[in-house]
Amino acid sequence: MLLAGAMAALCVSAAQNDAQTEGVSEHLVKAAYLYNFAKSAEWPDQSLPGGEPLVIGVVAGDDEFIELLKRTIAGRSIGTHSVAVKRIDTNDQLKSCHLVFFRSSSGRKRTESAISAVGGARVLLVGEEEGFLGQGGMINLVLKNGTVRFEVDGASVERAGLHLSPRLLALADSGNGSSKDASSESAGAGGESRRLKASTPPEYPEIAQKMNIKGLVQVEATVRRDGTVKEVRVIGGHPLLAEALVKAVMGWQYEPAAKDSQVRVRFVFGQ
Repeated sequence: MLLAGAMAALCVSAAQNDAQTEGVSEHLVKAAYLYNFAKSAEWPDQSLPGGEPLVIGVVAGDDEFIELLKRTIAGRSIGTHSVAVKRIDTNDQLKSCHLVFFRSSSGRKRTESAISAVGGARVLLVGEEEGFLGQGGMINLVLKNGTVRFEVDGASVERAGLHLSPRLLALADSGNGSSKDASSESAGAGGESRRLKASTPPEYPEIAQKMNIKGLVQVEATVRRDGTVKEVRVIGGHPLLAEALVKAVMGWQYEPAAKDSQVRVRFVFGQ
């Protein structure tokens, strides 16, 4: 995938500029992830006006990591925005950032205090500690089988008024440890909630299993007033898997409502 390729190239470039780096370290990979999270996110214009720098803040970051992150993004930009890195020492500094990374050394109490202080600000919250998503975090970096992966809590991202690219979401692991359960969220229709009454999980395509194709698929369904699904639009995910989810969701039944609704559905195949 393009994002994964860009991330690998970024890691190699940064490693070549660091004479003391042998291979690609875990910290270097995480620094590259932070840049790509920022690159794949969208902020409202009032939160990130054109031409202003995009600020990445780090909570409990040591000097070594801060400098590595600065070298990783040195000379790079995102759209019309330069990228700046700053250490976060107090909660008052959080709202001046667009992305905040909580190092594991920040501790649970400080992390919870900081997330609470952010409030409704348009800040993308990234962590690296087990349980971070449960504390209100949005993206969590995890080490699995020696590889740095990431989980996303899409609901938290949307509540903050932010958007992540479908390509990034398709690369994410299942958040909160869920395996093959689908989640369905209302997204519109005057704020009405549409509870799912009946659903059949999508079938994991045999050809996708043989090719070891797995991961997150997201679709958006238009639900009629009577609760039947009118149409389904693919937001992100492998086409083979997306086709299976679309077919399943077309047969789902929601509670009736006064208006048509847009409903977001997420499903993880192969976990």
